[in-house]
Amino acid sequence: MINVAVCGSNGKMGKEVVKMVNESENLNLAAEIDVNNAQYPLIEDAHKNCKIDVLVDFTTPEFVFQHAVCCLNNGIKPVIGTTGLTDSQIEELKTLSIEKNTGCFIAPNFSTGAVLMMEFAKKAAKYFDNAEIIELHHNQKKDAPSGTAIKTAKMMSEEKNSFTKNNCAEKELIVGSRGGNSYSDIHIHSVRMPGYMASQEVLFGSNGQILTIRHDSSNRECYMPGVKLAVEYIATHNEFVWGLENIL
Repeated sequence: MINVAVCGSNGKMGKEVVKMVNESENLNLAAEIDVNNAQYPLIEDAHKNCKIDVLVDFTTPEFVFQHAVCCLNNGIKPVIGTTGLTDSQIEELKTLSIEKNTGCFIAPNFSTGAVLMMEFAKKAAKYFDNAEIIELHHNQKKDAPSGTAIKTAKMMSEEKNSFTKNNCAEKELIVGSRGGNSYSDIHIHSVRMPGYMASQEVLFGSNGQILTIRHDSSNRECYMPGVKLAVEYIATHNEFVWGLENIL
């Protein structure tokens, strides 16, 4: 039995994780952690009172890094679904995970469909010299661009140095209208709108053709099989993992 704590348990994703843990035969809900009306307001409080093997974090970008550091320093294996970590913070967590010989799992997206979208985009990147990303989320998402978009761009950038071949010299009449310029000059456009939950399009272009790779999430249940898989994996592995695709 794996003892699981859920940090951000009163949030929309946290509630789904709590439900998933309670319905799983091999997982035990050790603690619910949330600053608002939860069993424990802080990770430290839960750690003093419960045995926690794995902590699932779906909180906010401004707190996720310190949560992960706290876990690793206390022998708790974090599974992080909160996006907003910087490249340097991810490297710090990787270093700490290795130093403490404690597993750490970070995934910008736990949907198997979204992971496949990223893998397909990386494969397509070999054959196209021009690409951009549009990500669309609900208007309560605080970070932009999304972690999924950032990781998609980074994976594509492993295939070539630039995706703006033969683009003309540009002048933005309104700053930001061309989106954020990310890895290998891949422009990322972030949409925040009620009615969306989580969607992403990766657009590839060349003379005479456009390839669009798109994934849509319509509810939060779609992430739970991936979260469960990550919890089960990291519970028995003392390693650093970035991305669900590494264990599929």
